[in-house]
Amino acid sequence: MTHPIVTDELDLLRRVRTLLEEVPYVAPPREREIVAELVRIRDEVQEAKDEDKPALLQQYEHHHALLEQLRTARAATGEVDPASPYFAHLRVSEDGRTRDVLIGKATRIDRGLRIVDWRHAPVSRVFYRYREGEEYEEEMGGRTVAGEVVARRTVAIRNGALDRVDTPAASFLREDDRWQAVDRTATTLAGGQGSAARAHAPGEGAGRQLGTDPTGARTRRDKHLPDIAGLLDPEQFALITRPSAGFVVIRGAAGSGKTTVALHRIAWLAYDDRSVDSDRTLFVVFSPALREYVQHVLPALGIHGAQVRDYRSWAAFQRKRHFPRLPPHVREDTPASVVKLKLHPALLVALERQVARRPGPPTLEQAVDDWMSTITNRDAVEAILAESGSDAFTNRELDQAFRWTHERSQELLAWFDREEEGRGAALDDEDASLLLRAHQLRAGPLRGKGGGPLTFRHIAIDEVQDFSPLEVRVLLACLDRHQSITLAGDTQQHVMKDAGFTSWADFFGHLGVSGVAVDTLRIAYRSAAPIVRFGLALLGDAREDDAPPVVTRDGPPVELFRFTDAGAAVAFLADALKRLLHDEPAASVALLCPDDEIASLYAQGLLHAETPRVRRVVAHEFRFEPGIDVTGIEQAKGLEFDYVVVLEASAQRFPDSLAARRQLHVAATRAIHQLWLVTVGAPAPAVLEALGA
Repeated sequence: MTHPIVTDELDLLRRVRTLLEEVPYVAPPREREIVAELVRIRDEVQEAKDEDKPALLQQYEHHHALLEQLRTARAATGEVDPASPYFAHLRVSEDGRTRDVLIGKATRIDRGLRIVDWRHAPVSRVFYRYREGEEYEEEMGGRTVAGEVVARRTVAIRNGALDRVDTPAASFLREDDRWQAVDRTATTLAGGQGSAARAHAPGEGAGRQLGTDPTGARTRRDKHLPDIAGLLDPEQFALITRPSAGFVVIRGAAGSGKTTVALHRIAWLAYDDRSVDSDRTLFVVFSPALREYVQHVLPALGIHGAQVRDYRSWAAFQRKRHFPRLPPHVREDTPASVVKLKLHPALLVALERQVARRPGPPTLEQAVDDWMSTITNRDAVEAILAESGSDAFTNRELDQAFRWTHERSQELLAWFDREEEGRGAALDDEDASLLLRAHQLRAGPLRGKGGGPLTFRHIAIDEVQDFSPLEVRVLLACLDRHQSITLAGDTQQHVMKDAGFTSWADFFGHLGVSGVAVDTLRIAYRSAAPIVRFGLALLGDAREDDAPPVVTRDGPPVELFRFTDAGAAVAFLADALKRLLHDEPAASVALLCPDDEIASLYAQGLLHAETPRVRRVVAHEFRFEPGIDVTGIEQAKGLEFDYVVVLEASAQRFPDSLAARRQLHVAATRAIHQLWLVTVGAPAPAVLEALGA
C-alpha cells in the first residue's frame, strides 16, 4: 500500500501538470520594439532643438521604464518546465487556513496553482529558514505574516514523474513503479554506530566489499537525488542572499557546501541584476577539473553567460593579451624555490614598493621593467622577509631562486635585442600574475575586449586557500564599483604549500582589506559520519574547530588494508571493484595516489586484471562518468566520488608532517559513501592515529 505522503505528492503533481496543460505559458511581450523606439528617440534627441528636447527625454524615460517593467515581468514569470515543475513542497497554516506553496526555478501563480521562484519569492525564506512543525514570522509584501510549517518536503520529478519524496523522518523511493520507504532517523546523528575505522592485516580483509556496510546490507540504492536548491540549509541560504556589494567569505569542512553556496549566490544575484548573468561574472577555480564541474552546474541554475575559468589559464591569457612582446612560451622546469618565491606575499610587497619608489611613465615597458627589477632584487625581498619575521626561505633556496631569475632576465633582455641567446626565452607560470599586477600598479586597470577597463560585476573564487594573495589581489583590482566577491575555502584543505596562505587574518592583510567577517558552514553533507570523523582525526593538531561539524548520515566504517606487495593489493582491488561495478554500474570510484608512479602502477595492474572502465586521469582530464578514475590526490581536489580508495597510505609516502596530514585529509574527504585505504609499506602515522591503532 502506498504511503499517504506519497499519495499526497502524486495527487499534487497530477493537479499541477493538468493546470499547466490547460493554461499554457504565455510569454510577456517582446522587447525588440521598445528597444528600437529607445534608439530612435536617443538619435532624435541629439539633433533636436533645445525646446523639443524635454518632451523627447520624457518619452525616453517612459519607454525605458516600460522596458524595465517588461524585463522584471519576464524574470519573475519564466516558463515552468512541465517535466520538472518544482523541487520542494511547503504546506503552511496561517490564520486557520492551510495553503500549499511549491518551490521551483520559475514563478507561476494561476487558478490555484502556486509555484514560486526560490531566488525571489519572500515565501521561499520560510522554506529555507524553518523546519517542519516550527512557527514562523516573516515580513512579506510590506506586512508581517505568521504561521506554522505543516509540511516541508523535497521531491525529485523527472520527465513529469515523481521519483522521490524526502521528509524529515523518511525518504520514499520509486523503484520499478513500486514505492519503498527508507528510514532516515538512524542516519541523522553525527555519532553513528560502531567504530569509525577498522584495520585489516594481510589476508584478514577477504570478503570485504565496496558498496556494503559491516553487515553486508546495501548502502546506496538511490541515484535520484532532489534538486540541490531544495537541500540548502538556513546558513547556506543566508549567505546566498547577502547584499550584492562587498565580500562574502565562506569557510567550512570538506563537503559542507562552500561551492554550492558560491554557485547559488550567482543565481540569486542574477535574478535582481541581469548583468550578473554575463561575461562580467567570473567564477575562478583552482583546477581545470573543477572548472568542468562548475560549467555543468551553472546552466542548471539558469546562469548561461558567466565565465568559468581556472586561474592559471585566465592569467596566462591576460598576460599574453596585455604583454604581446614578451615570449609566449612558459617553462615547465621552474625550480620549486622559484615558484615559492614568486607566489610569496613578500614579492607582492616588493613590487608595490618598486613602483612607488621608481618614477616612470604609465607604459607597458615600464611595467615590465618594474617586474624584472622586483624579481631580481634580493636585498629588497630579504628586507621584507626580515620585517615580517618570516623564515619561509633558507639561504640555499634564495640562492637558487635569485640565480634563476637573474639568468632568465638575461635571456629576456637578449630576446628584446633579438640576439641568439634569447631564442629560448620563456616565462615562469607565476610571472603572469606578477606582470598583471605590475600593469595595474603602473599602467592602470587591465583592458577588456573593447579597450576599456576590464571590470567584473561579481567574482567568485573557490578553494581560495590554495591561491596566493598576489593572484587574488589581481582579481580584486578587476571588480567594478559594487566590489562584489565571494571567497570560499578551507585552510584544513590547504595543499599548495607554496601559495603563501597561512591564516584568514594574514590573508586579508596581504589583500589590503580589514574587518571582513568569515562565515562558517557547520554541516558536512558530502561524506558519511565515519569518513568525516576519520578525516578530522587525520589532521591532528592542525584541526581548526573544537566542535566537529554536524553530519547528516551514517555509513560503513573506514577500512585499512595492508599487503606484502603491490601485486596482491591489485588483485584484491580488482576483485572488489569488479563486484562493485556489477552491483552499481552508475557508481563513481576514485583511486587516489600520492604520486604519478603509484597511479601508473595500479592503473596498469587493474587494466591487466581486466577491471572494467579504469581510467588513468592526468592533467585534470576527468570525464565525470561512472567508472574508476586513478589519479593523484591534488588532481581530485574539490571533487567528490561515491567511493574512494587511497593507495599506498604509507609512512614513506606520507611522513608525519602538516602537509602530509592535509593531503590525506583532502583524499579521504572526497568520498561520499565509503572509504578504503591500501598500503604495502608501514601505514602513515596519521592513519594509525586516526584509526586509534
